[in-house]
Amino acid sequence: MNGPEIHVEFAPELRLFLPGARRSGTGPVTVDGVATLGHVVESLGVPLTEVGTLLVDGREVPVSHVPAAGESVAVRPVARPQPVPGAPLRFLLDVHLGTLARRLRLLGVDTAYESTDLGDPALASLSAAERRVMLSRDRGLLRRRELWAGAYVYSTRPEDQLHDVLGRFRPELRPWTRCTACNGLLRAATKEEVADRLEGGTRRSYDVFAQCASCGRAYWKGAHHEQLVAIVERALADYAD
Repeated sequence: MNGPEIHVEFAPELRLFLPGARRSGTGPVTVDGVATLGHVVESLGVPLTEVGTLLVDGREVPVSHVPAAGESVAVRPVARPQPVPGAPLRFLLDVHLGTLARRLRLLGVDTAYESTDLGDPALASLSAAERRVMLSRDRGLLRRRELWAGAYVYSTRPEDQLHDVLGRFRPELRPWTRCTACNGLLRAATKEEVADRLEGGTRRSYDVFAQCASCGRAYWKGAHHEQLVAIVERALADYAD
């Protein structure tokens, strides 16, 4: 059944979400006079977490606007850096973003992550309960109304994912302060305090340690330390205030 039409133009950054027939990012869309503009945008495949300004005939409108026949809609992406209400800025990552979670924790960013799949309803509820920004590549999860806030992770490469999140949200960076395994806070520890967690070679070769106050995991400047330093230095150079 045909209905009234509006004209919708999506910013280039948002066109990857559109089905093939609409990848040009501009064209007519049939509306019913009841659905909100937010619903229309999401029905075309674009999560509202990725939408910044909505313009109707050149004027800004909320997602609750009900479009009328003949209106011209421009859908713009979120601003970068993106302001997030409330403090402190904290993240929640789904099961597919484990490497990104560890790198954010390496930089001292409060990052919740579970290695088992909790399911979309539980993740959305946790985001709301703990006021965490949900990071995911799952568009269905990002469309859940109970989310406190969310963001689509655009790349499958951890290096690009980290660059994307840091550039979008500009979280405060405090490297070497969080456990990469559980997100707990680290404290300085003596060799004696962590001795039961060290193998013989480590006890003989290292004298400076840190320990997670939550899970007890011990940290030292081991074989991969130079790689971690490179990640930290790049992040600080590009995104530290």
